[in-house]
Amino acid sequence: MIELESSVKQLLEQREGKKIVFTNGCFDILHKGHVTYLNSAKAQGDHLIVGLNSDSSVKSLGKGDDRPIVTEEDRKFVLENLKAVDAVVIFGQSTPYELIQAIQPDVLVKGGDWSVDQIVGSDIVLKNGGEVKSLEFVDGNSTTDIVKKIRSFS
Repeated sequence: MIELESSVKQLLEQREGKKIVFTNGCFDILHKGHVTYLNSAKAQGDHLIVGLNSDSSVKSLGKGDDRPIVTEEDRKFVLENLKAVDAVVIFGQSTPYELIQAIQPDVLVKGGDWSVDQIVGSDIVLKNGGEVKSLEFVDGNSTTDIVKKIRSFS
């Protein structure tokens, strides 16, 4: 069972007439692509809730033994302080499926590198009459590329 933080519970309690948008990701070393994406996600509704992969969840995704670079608490702090983001929930599972089930967002979004049929939780949102969108991918901006560039200096 997913335990929702008070900020998320408050948004959900006051959601009448408001569109809740949900997205998720690692957001390790925040960059222009992330911010552009989150601004676009927020534009899909009234409130944006971000599911943030925990440190252990990031490691399980096979991004590298040294990932995440930034701790989950620090990544959460940075995301919570972006204008587009209304709430952040850290999840430890390999996918945000249970979190999406608990939140029941009106709109579910992922980056353009995901097709709608690949987006985890799309079945939940579509069943409830919501929308699932694959937003435009900002090419040339990735944490992996930033890490590679930093390593090339050593």
